[in-house]
Amino acid sequence: MKFYHALFLLLLIAFFGSCEPEEITEAPPNIVLFLVDDMGWQDTSVPFYKERTSFNDIYETPNMERLALEGMKFTQAYATPVCSPSRVSLMTGMNAARHRVTNWTLKKDSIKPMETNHKKLSFPTWNVNGLSPVSGILNSVHASPLPQILHDVGYYTIHAGKAHLGAIGTPGADPKNLGFDVNIAGHAAGAPESYLGTDNFGNGKEGKEIWAVPGLEKYHGEDIYLTEAITQEALMAMDSAVVTQRPFFLYMSHYAVHTPIIEDARFYQKYLEKGIDTVEAKYASMVEGMDKSLGDIMDYIEEKDIVDNTIILFMSDNGGLSVHTRAGDLHTHNKPLNSGKGSVYEGGIREPMLVKWPEITAPNSMSDARVIIEDFYPTILEMAQIDSAETVQKIDGKSFVSVLEGELKDNGRSLFWHFPNEWGPSGPGIGASSAIRNGTMKLVYYHADSKLELFDLNEDIGESTNLILEQPEKTKELAKILSDYLREVEAQMPLKKDTGLMIPYPDEVLDSIKQDTVLIVDEIPEN
Repeated sequence: MKFYHALFLLLLIAFFGSCEPEEITEAPPNIVLFLVDDMGWQDTSVPFYKERTSFNDIYETPNMERLALEGMKFTQAYATPVCSPSRVSLMTGMNAARHRVTNWTLKKDSIKPMETNHKKLSFPTWNVNGLSPVSGILNSVHASPLPQILHDVGYYTIHAGKAHLGAIGTPGADPKNLGFDVNIAGHAAGAPESYLGTDNFGNGKEGKEIWAVPGLEKYHGEDIYLTEAITQEALMAMDSAVVTQRPFFLYMSHYAVHTPIIEDARFYQKYLEKGIDTVEAKYASMVEGMDKSLGDIMDYIEEKDIVDNTIILFMSDNGGLSVHTRAGDLHTHNKPLNSGKGSVYEGGIREPMLVKWPEITAPNSMSDARVIIEDFYPTILEMAQIDSAETVQKIDGKSFVSVLEGELKDNGRSLFWHFPNEWGPSGPGIGASSAIRNGTMKLVYYHADSKLELFDLNEDIGESTNLILEQPEKTKELAKILSDYLREVEAQMPLKKDTGLMIPYPDEVLDSIKQDTVLIVDEIPEN
């Protein structure tokens, strides 16, 4: 009897010993990164300012409203003044000063004519070839792209829409070389020749091939808008992941609302009936078409019952266009922010940003945390439960997961912008410059004339009052932080054409001024 009792105990021990609970890990979430091109802070019915503005009553974006109600709204989210630098920062986690893709890319090894012909400045040979997943490509930044890291851990990676990450003929021009399993309509160009299927999205136009949208031949000749065609293709690509139960990363990167401003007929008439100028009615219809795409994706996620495990991030790549093409007074389309796309003023860099992360973000919440485009890289890696990714590049971005969790931590972090280039048009805050935001204070340094501006954004969001005279010590402090950062990352600086000397750093400008002299900026320097 004792033998059987001992045997029973041994069997119990063996059984329960073999049934030790395994560590339970959650399935990685699906991630949708919805990036709009050239969408301004005010181009929506969702108010990102402390109060509604007239612009919020013009645009109809019900699905942005829906996303804001279900997630978190960021009121101080930033990108760079123009597109390629933001997109490369997004894909690498690097600040533009470090990755040196500081202007928009297109032709291989080609500096822009407006840079070559600048009256005062000789511009550096920046990384005109964009992002490269391999080393050895001249004038490019070699980095470990975000989609490649996600792909390598099992994500089904989908690129839909505008790429604009590498120059023509370079590896970075093709999203599939950057880790995407699927590429829908992405190539080197940053704008479509046409948004209309009846116009074959620009294909077949002599001399315009460089801008023609590739890969959507099935829609040629059809009465369909580019935004809708790309969305339909993206939904089908998502299906491929859902049926195989693979986590997916959808980079929904619309060409809209970039020029050319062409009406989306589905929404155009309603804006005309509001009495809006025809150009602005066309623009508003493009915005609402983009919003419908967001709604279609949200609807799909609900229909497939994957809401609880799908994160949606909404962002724009730079400020809204206001320097040309638009109707009405120029440089006013992002008010109360000053200026627009191409400018280092808030109108050129502050973006509409929304994030929904089920069970993490509080519904209908708002954050005034200061985040910048390179922060998306480490944030998405953390969301995907990737904590040991090895990257070629040094990451400048900081994860904002703690902000999404409701733990706002303001550790005095500075944000930096660096644009040692010439975009083309002129206007407020447009031109070669560097800038820093620290707390509520922002310092802008113009390369052409080595002039400085200081603003308190808490009191002066429109950047109308230069505080250099009133706050010389704060000017000196921020100039030093900005200069030290530019030196640390070996940021490129232009040369003065008349002397051949490098443009001085901001703190060197201050050091060259007598102790009792303060540099005052009364107007924007000539570009």
